Amino acid sequence: MTEQPTLEVAIGDLGTFMQRERARVEAALAAVLAGPEAEPESLHRAMRHSVFAGGKRLRPLLVIAAGKACGVQPDEVLAAACSVELIHTYSLIHDDLPSFDDEQLRRGKLSCHVLFGEAIAILAGDALQALAFEHLAHAGRGSPHPQRWLAAIAAVGAAVGSSGMCGGQTMDLEAAGGSLQIEQLRCLHAAKTGALLTASVLCGGILAGASGADLVALRRYGDAIGLAFQIVDDLLDVEGDVAQLGKRPGGDADRGQPTFPSLVGTEEARDETQGLMRQADDALESFGDAASTLREIAAYIVDRSR
Repeated sequence: MTEQPTLEVAIGDLGTFMQRERARVEAALAAVLAGPEAEPESLHRAMRHSVFAGGKRLRPLLVIAAGKACGVQPDEVLAAACSVELIHTYSLIHDDLPSFDDEQLRRGKLSCHVLFGEAIAILAGDALQALAFEHLAHAGRGSPHPQRWLAAIAAVGAAVGSSGMCGGQTMDLEAAGGSLQIEQLRCLHAAKTGALLTASVLCGGILAGASGADLVALRRYGDAIGLAFQIVDDLLDVEGDVAQLGKRPGGDADRGQPTFPSLVGTEEARDETQGLMRQADDALESFGDAASTLREIAAYIVDRSR
């Protein structure tokens, strides 16, 4: 049986874009992943459970929207869109483990390790990361522009590694129960959460053959929305509920994790997200109307806390 995606629809043009492109991504992910009957069944069922547990599919949407801003169609960047979602899902599986956040719920469903055991969950995350890079490499091999795909692979790899997501996760673990300055927290968030969001935006531009100046602008946009996204997550952990978060609220406080609200208060944290949204908008000035979807996504990210 094929898992049915859960589509959360926003309002207006962005909602149409999100619904259409999420469906495209869901179908492509279903084709990329091995079926639940494939051996070893436990591993493949765990992988599919986590990938198809729901979610906003924000990172694939950013790949597609950035590609659109640079003049390419969604199918031309779809492999990259799927790959960043596979990596994101792997990161969530590992985040939920008892040795990390010890979360019982993810995306409103039981976490991978709760259903399949800790060892299978670790392996499912590892396999999803490997599949992401395999899928990128295969797409590049069949492309008329293989160098662009190599550059996309490098961008994603850098975002995931010790200077990106894994490094940020390390900083997060080491910060628990301690104290950070606000600039240190910005660096942590930029690595742990922001790096993969920025890489998603860059992949769309790289695969479209964007100029160096356009890639600089897309990086500025990605960095701004990446930090805004995590600040909003910090706010939702204080003010949200299970329906919004897909997991129990208050986890950061329980673990003693420094957050924007705990360091500067909720109002200043919310003000910072507004400033970051303006930065994201300014970064896209040279793209004109072609970047309208990217602008709407930035507003959607910030408005999640309202």
